[in-house]
Amino acid sequence: MEDFILIGERDVLVIHDDRMLAHKPDAEEPFQPGKLDSRVQAILGGLFEAAVIKWSYPEHPGRLLAITDLLTREPVPGVRYETARAATEEELGRVHTTSYIENIYALRGKQAWLDVDTTAVSPGSVDAAEVAAGSAIAAVEAVVGGRAGSAFALCRPPGHHANSVRARGFCLFNNVAVAAAHAQAALGCERVLIVDWDVHHGNGTQSIFWASPDVMFFDTHRAPPFYPGTGSKEEVGEGLGEGLTVNVPLPAGCGDPALIKVYREILVPAVEWFKPDVILVSAGFDMHQLDLCMNLSYNGFGALTGIVQELADKHCDGRLVMVLEGGYHLESLARGVRTVLEVLAGGEPPEIEEPGLREVAELVAFHSTAFKGSVA
Repeated sequence: MEDFILIGERDVLVIHDDRMLAHKPDAEEPFQPGKLDSRVQAILGGLFEAAVIKWSYPEHPGRLLAITDLLTREPVPGVRYETARAATEEELGRVHTTSYIENIYALRGKQAWLDVDTTAVSPGSVDAAEVAAGSAIAAVEAVVGGRAGSAFALCRPPGHHANSVRARGFCLFNNVAVAAAHAQAALGCERVLIVDWDVHHGNGTQSIFWASPDVMFFDTHRAPPFYPGTGSKEEVGEGLGEGLTVNVPLPAGCGDPALIKVYREILVPAVEWFKPDVILVSAGFDMHQLDLCMNLSYNGFGALTGIVQELADKHCDGRLVMVLEGGYHLESLARGVRTVLEVLAGGEPPEIEEPGLREVAELVAFHSTAFKGSVA
């Protein structure tokens, strides 16, 4: 009889720290002086005033609370929890410039918009961003050090849009990039694979490792001009990093079968060639159909997790780290994270089929004998 791995037979560490809840941007705060043309400020102000429904900042503390509430109500066997520490300036400085870090530090305790490109801070935001980056570092340390089979860092603010010198798209520090650089600089990892399955292209991560010969960046996302408008298939890196950026831009209607085909037929051979020492995943959950950007299901997230877990088992002794990125529909975000944790903990990755095929087959069988006789 075949032996099956049960949920709980794999050790999974979740990094979570309540200090990240202190990031509470206010959509109606004024912009930082000198950051925006006054005409643009006036336009945005007019939009806020005219809005029938008040626009709220989508990247809010409720995202983490929805996840932790679900995991409290429905715990996953094999999952344990730890808190994090704040990333140091030296650790952040591996991927961000000194001037950028100092500019972010200067915003500590303040509340204001930084940029028209959806990035704002509240008094606790800088502290939260340091802990978010530190959470990603803690996850990779636990996995590379052998304290955990795999790890999931529940980070906010997210990070994959932030580049070396600019905050963008709700992101202040690039958490997954900081963790990747830490794995190389402090943990002895030579080659790092970063997989990004957020629905938005990880333009910041791509920029940071654009010319790196030791980091492969693989990104599936909704195709431009969808935000941030980057990530065409022709963007492949340059210099010593040419060919190590792999972009897979997809049309809006893509769901489980298309994503599984991409991961099986593009990612798998890429990893076979690259042979990473550790795999990091920028795990956004806004590809889920309830987030209205793409059409992935919970089973789709579970199947993707199974593929990257299989690759980690084969190529890097199971060293796999998930770092939370986007996902703004609270139900699909929380349930998506839990689905990923189930597979990480030993659950069988779900089988994927075209949505509705099983139901249609049942309906065909039901009606199959209805029209056999002649019409009276």
